[in-house]
Amino acid sequence: EQEERRFITPAEIVHLAEVIHPRYRALVFVGAYGGLRIGELAGLRRGRVDLMRGAVTVAEIVTEVNGKLYVGLPKTRAGRRTVGLPPFVVRELQTHLTAQGSPNSHVFTAPSGGPLRVRSFRARFWVPATKGAGLEGLRIHDLRHTAVALWIAAGASPKEVVALAGHSSVSFTLD
Repeated sequence: EQEERRFITPAEIVHLAEVIHPRYRALVFVGAYGGLRIGELAGLRRGRVDLMRGAVTVAEIVTEVNGKLYVGLPKTRAGRRTVGLPPFVVRELQTHLTAQGSPNSHVFTAPSGGPLRVRSFRARFWVPATKGAGLEGLRIHDLRHTAVALWIAAGASPKEVVALAGHSSVSFTLD
């Protein structure tokens, strides 16, 4: 039996973004409105952010296995995609990217620089922020569920949601 999906409202997204450490404010918005998985957020590079078009291209992911980071392609062809973002999220990203960096550097980094380590991020930043926002128990992946709910509420068809989410089938998305 599948666990019930958790979604948060736009007001809760804003509140969470206000409570989390400022270096991860944009990550909350991109996750909640772009529907990127945490490995996709961790793997997002500056050169894959197109502020003029208001889109990010998912082309790499970061995973951590036994404390070692691996950078690679999304696991399916459907996972490699370009996702449009609302203008206010693009502005958040623009503010986030004001510091200099090469196109190859990661958008969201660990506090000391370098790729984001998901386990550490969860413990140090995510869990305290969700508690502080009154959203205790909210998982990072729930931002993705929120994005899907927002796309559907905005009138996206199942086929459009599949493409935006990087799923390979409509039946998986509908489930």
